[in-house]
Amino acid sequence: MRPGVQARAARPEDLDDLVHLSMEARKETGVGAQLCTDDAERLRRQLGAFLAVDGGLVLVGTIDDQPAGLLLARLVGPSLFSDSASLALEALYVMRTARRRGLGHVLVATAAEAAEQHGAAEVYAAPLPGARGMQRFLARLGFAPAAAYRVAGTAALQRRLAHDATAGTGARRPGTRGLEDLIARRRQAREARQPLEEQTASLSVQVNPTVALRRTSPSSRGIW
Repeated sequence: MRPGVQARAARPEDLDDLVHLSMEARKETGVGAQLCTDDAERLRRQLGAFLAVDGGLVLVGTIDDQPAGLLLARLVGPSLFSDSASLALEALYVMRTARRRGLGHVLVATAAEAAEQHGAAEVYAAPLPGARGMQRFLARLGFAPAAAYRVAGTAALQRRLAHDATAGTGARRPGTRGLEDLIARRRQAREARQPLEEQTASLSVQVNPTVALRRTSPSSRGIW
């Protein structure tokens, strides 16, 4: 760890700095609401709730005592599908001007110590889509792919579900008609071939005895 680079548990008086860092992260990533709100007062309340929640972990990273990064995580489990607890890393950010000085490593190392103290067997991280730098950073630390998150707005999801329900009981869903037409054409083709196949089978029955006679003929032994 380089001199002057530290990470510590956030305190209520750090809320202003946490809001500033979160807003900077939001502007840099360009993913908008997937990261956090752009309403500073609302964000302050959310971070305050995260500080107070049981199992929440909020770290402030500093360089020469100046806030320059943050880490948000929470302890999860044991649960229905896991016998042990884990640490879910929700957000990790270091300001551009403070990078390549080891602050990200210090933040993750402090979180890993907290995970060990609470008996968490694993640490999960979900970097935002397009955050290639963060993905490379986590990969260098040994984080491997485990799952992929997908997000949908509640209102948009409900509209799509309602549309699919209507389509299932009334109008045909897109693509269904084309598939049914293809199946019908194949069935017609099979029915058209069937009489020809039956004629071919009948002819082969009539020819086979002749072929059998030719095979037993002395004059044809050299060929068969």
